[in-house]
Amino acid sequence: MRRVYLDHTATTPVDPAVVEAMRPFFSGRFGNASSIHHFGREARAALDESRDTLAGRIGAQSGEIFFVSGGTEADNFALKGAAMTMLGRGKNHIITGRSEHHAILETCGFLEQHGFVVTYLPVDEFGRTSVCDVRDAIRAETGLISIMHANNEVGTINPVADIARVAKESGVVMHSDAVQSFGKIPVDVDALGVDLLSLSAHKIYGPKGIGALYIRRGVAIERFIHGGGQERGRRAGTENVPLAVGFAEAALLVHRRLEADQKRLGELKERLRSELRERFPWILFNGDPAVALPHILNVSFDSRRIGIDGEALLFNLDLAGIAVTSGSACTSGSMEPSHVLLAMGRDADTAKATIRFSTGHSTTDDDIVYTVGVLTDIVRRLGKVLC
Repeated sequence: MRRVYLDHTATTPVDPAVVEAMRPFFSGRFGNASSIHHFGREARAALDESRDTLAGRIGAQSGEIFFVSGGTEADNFALKGAAMTMLGRGKNHIITGRSEHHAILETCGFLEQHGFVVTYLPVDEFGRTSVCDVRDAIRAETGLISIMHANNEVGTINPVADIARVAKESGVVMHSDAVQSFGKIPVDVDALGVDLLSLSAHKIYGPKGIGALYIRRGVAIERFIHGGGQERGRRAGTENVPLAVGFAEAALLVHRRLEADQKRLGELKERLRSELRERFPWILFNGDPAVALPHILNVSFDSRRIGIDGEALLFNLDLAGIAVTSGSACTSGSMEPSHVLLAMGRDADTAKATIRFSTGHSTTDDDIVYTVGVLTDIVRRLGKVLC
């Protein structure tokens, strides 16, 4: 059976060059980076070099990069760590958006149970958070703002630099989740003006189980995991040198081909959009058509014009060998409507009948043609035209 993978937002295959870069650190160069003997120093050198490489990809200093287990931990570290220091300054108010990843929303919910107040800002029809809404929501008790760089479901890019300027004017710490944007578009911490930034390796052809949190020098943040003094006392636990090496190598590779990938994936996205628009008069495109990531196209079937079961749609695509999802991989096991699409104003039935296509290095023009053809047959078979 032909297999087409169009779920690169969920995860990506590890690049063979990344595998090769990691391989020596699983056996021959296995030392603990905290040990002072030869084996430990060898591991420490590789860890430091990886930190330098990753810092260079986002315009940071090496000492501002802290390795963690992934994007979810980075988000938890950022919010909980910053929240703990806020209390010492008499602040307990956090601002975020309704379309954020669950790693942010669930963490905010946890903090609300422990005395913090959270304002969840609305988004516009494209899923974008307004700078004016952020400014209006800031009050004397506000200590932290967390707005994602680009939405993981619809691809819309937020005006993070403008929001960060507003945060700075009010002395508020600014965090952004860049897990989905890093490696797809330029990400520079000084250009964005953020204090904290979350990153993940497995979205950029690196290994699962490794991410990083950028912490701007001078920003106060409480440690997240207690124990030893690893990661300069900010995150205890034996450093995962092989995965850190893999993360750095993946970051290096995607940035070398960033401009070419933006162009090619953008062209694939526009071809897919054109083909879908031509085949399906009932289709709705979610997210900003222009200011968005080049590899994500999120579409819904308008429930006012066609009745189609979203779960059956995804199941039949999978039977035909096409891997897509309805939204975030962290919640795709549930067929509840996407909180992002509901926040954007889609009704629940339309939100359920949604497909998120996300292209990557392996995607070809032929994959797009094949996918649209298969989808056309499935919709003809399962859909009930209402008007």
